[in-house]
Amino acid sequence: MAVLTAALAGATLAGLALGSVRIPPGDVVEILTGRAGPSPFRTIVLDVRLPRVVLGATVGAGLAVIGTVLQALVRNPLADPFLLGVSSGASVGAVCAIVLGGVFGLGAALSTTVTIPAASFAGALVSLVVVYALARGGGGSFATGRLILAGVAVSYILTALTSLILVTADSADHLKEVLYWTLGGLGSARWDMLALPCATLLLGTALLTALARPLDLLLAGEEGATVLGLDTARFRAAVFVLASLLTGVLVAYSGAIGFVGLMVPHAARLLVGAAHRALLPVVALMGAVFLVAADLAARTVAAPQDIPVGVLTALTGGPFFLWLLRRRSEGVPA
Repeated sequence: MAVLTAALAGATLAGLALGSVRIPPGDVVEILTGRAGPSPFRTIVLDVRLPRVVLGATVGAGLAVIGTVLQALVRNPLADPFLLGVSSGASVGAVCAIVLGGVFGLGAALSTTVTIPAASFAGALVSLVVVYALARGGGGSFATGRLILAGVAVSYILTALTSLILVTADSADHLKEVLYWTLGGLGSARWDMLALPCATLLLGTALLTALARPLDLLLAGEEGATVLGLDTARFRAAVFVLASLLTGVLVAYSGAIGFVGLMVPHAARLLVGAAHRALLPVVALMGAVFLVAADLAARTVAAPQDIPVGVLTALTGGPFFLWLLRRRSEGVPA
């Protein structure tokens, strides 16, 4: 935890200092501590880069925690919000809110704080329920082997639905906004929009950490968890709703950023094992470090061009997913 906290501090300092305009790290520290005098760097650090870094840390931590929980719920190491279609469902909800908000003349502030997060949550919840229903067998047993296939199929359908909404939208001004949700990015971060995702992350992570023992029981299998007194159906349903709420809120502010919830939990398990009471705080910190670093790379690798961070996470997550598939096909525990 100490090492990861130091890594997050280092990634934050780098994220504030580097970019199209490079700022000396010493100046960044003076600005953060209030010791710097009037400077054009002050606005860049405090009003542009710091909200973006905070949003990146929040989204990265949240997606990593959600991926860890989903992998325990479905007992499949390949599960994450992106592959299960949850992020795609949240994106569809957000896109619908953007388009309908323009049609009905909703204010930008209302859309950002209420409409888009609520629509994202609804889309995430519906997509997760559909994927879960498709993965269940005829007798009600849960078939983890069909989960990824169902998630990929639902994700394709939702992506097509997003494209249909974009094509049929009356205003061409929605193109850039919708593209933002589908690729994922942190460029719209502002201080007035950070309260909800930060509060949701803290509350959701605290609740999930309190549920560490039931999550550990699920790792023993459906029958073992039932014998030990866990109502697996009700527990899964409740945690699925919580995971959908977290995903919906985060995607509402960052777009669909894939593979964070797939890669980070596996790396964290190598450090602290599979017990969720120790795993979830480590996963949250590691996810924050990863996405802050990925966003820094997205801002600097082709500066001044700002690459959507979801593109970079997909470029790294795709090979990792294929590696996991190969390990599972060879019978090696993931």
